[in-house]
Amino acid sequence: MGPRPQLLLTYDFPPLGGGIARWMGELARRYPPGALVVSTGQTLGSEATDPALPNPVDRIAVPSRRLRTGPGLVRWSRRAVKLARQYQVDFTWCGNIRPAAYPARWVLARTGTPYGVFVHGGDLLALQARAAHSKLKRRAARALLGSASVLVANSQWTRDLASQTVADLGLSFAPDQFRVVPLGADPDLFRPGLPVERVRSHYALPPGRWLITVARLVPHKGADTVLHALAILAPEFADLRYAVVGQGEHRAELETLARGLQIEDRVRFLADVPDRDLPGLYNLADLYVGMSRRMGRDVEGFGISLVEASACGLPVVARRSGGIADAVRDGETGVLLDSSNPEPLAATLRALLLDEPRRRALGRAGRHAVETYFNWDRVVRDLRAISREFGSVAKAGPP
Repeated sequence: MGPRPQLLLTYDFPPLGGGIARWMGELARRYPPGALVVSTGQTLGSEATDPALPNPVDRIAVPSRRLRTGPGLVRWSRRAVKLARQYQVDFTWCGNIRPAAYPARWVLARTGTPYGVFVHGGDLLALQARAAHSKLKRRAARALLGSASVLVANSQWTRDLASQTVADLGLSFAPDQFRVVPLGADPDLFRPGLPVERVRSHYALPPGRWLITVARLVPHKGADTVLHALAILAPEFADLRYAVVGQGEHRAELETLARGLQIEDRVRFLADVPDRDLPGLYNLADLYVGMSRRMGRDVEGFGISLVEASACGLPVVARRSGGIADAVRDGETGVLLDSSNPEPLAATLRALLLDEPRRRALGRAGRHAVETYFNWDRVVRDLRAISREFGSVAKAGPP
């Protein structure tokens, strides 16, 4: 009999978008066939994406957005117990704290199957705020995290935040119960040298030099800083433009800002971009810019788009904030800035735009970093090693 499979409980899963969904989908794709069982909610379009995965995806009869509700959690928890028993799972992974840790704790109580929780950064900040203002939510947070065998962070910054959160809740964790697993990209999908004519034509992107950001259009992602830097550089670089790939409630404000800076003709806001078009868009650009900053509970815990850009041989300029320093090797795969002001960003972009050899060197180093470390196969190896260490078979000891 081979190793027992693991159970992945996740709120975010393809075809839903976002970094967490991307991560969870890559686990389902790259775990060996039969080594993982995914439990999630109903999502429009899943009938096309699920069959392509080598591991089973069990979707309970609840829309994903309803998994956070009381009735949704009860149904999910009961189904998770059934799956744990049916597949005799050895370990449970939670895609996030809330809501996935609720059914994981239910499984632990009824089957003895230990669980680990992926923590991302903003989720911990939100948990801290809720626990500080509600005794009930503090009690729930203590139960969910206190019952976990291990917390896996996407960066050292997130790991330190997790340690602080656990201490603030009055929980006692051993140091080895915190693990850091930096995320990755698919080096076969995201690679340099791809043709760009189709995406250039489809998205009406004229020739010239392009900056690119792939992110939700929300304030903390920092696209406004890039717009201000572009306005500074515009008189010097007549062909410089900016592609903002993503959607969100901040788009109208960004469009207004671009008009106010008189650079609206240089900016393209690209919404509803399918994943298959991202490699071409990265290849079309000259520099990737990621100026995320911490704003309240919003923070960049790692930044998958940063390593996707590196995989395409694209130099990265980013703000040293949250866990970004784990995704960009300063001076090797890109340049990290210590300020959210547009002036130092503009100066850095100017220097790189005028220095093609350095851009190429940063891009080559970024590609090498993805080939050797920042890739999903390494992430899966790391997680499987952690689950073997904390799984129920390991806890039971030798026969």
